Amino acid sequence: QVQLVESGGGLVQAGGSLRLSCAASGRTFGTVAMGWFRQVSGTEREFVAGINWKGGTTLYADSVKGRFTISRDNDKNTVYLQMNSLKPEDTAVYYCVADRRRYLSSNYYDTREYDYWGQGTQVTVSS
Repeated sequence: QVQLVESGGGLVQAGGSLRLSCAASGRTFGTVAMGWFRQVSGTEREFVAGINWKGGTTLYADSVKGRFTISRDNDKNTVYLQMNSLKPEDTAVYYCVADRRRYLSSNYYDTREYDYWGQGTQVTVSS
């Protein structure tokens, strides 16, 4: 079992930065792929970024590539999402996710590939 708790969300002006953190419990954290999704009210959850168990491979949605960076610290059981050059369209609830597998699947953008979800943290970017 893996339990996920996000933090670091908030209100920021366009062009600013935020760093989200996801603290995970469970001894399997260091052996599973992790990621971030986001959701705007009334729409489907959207893949943002993913990282393999050792951190050697990362994947990003085109909309955030070059602005967001996902990383992990397995000693601290934490995964991060550094968000720079934020835009109003980045406003959403951001969810941390964990897979049961070490590597991101070929369908990494599909919510059904992830077994564990955090409760979400709100990010609001003002124009």
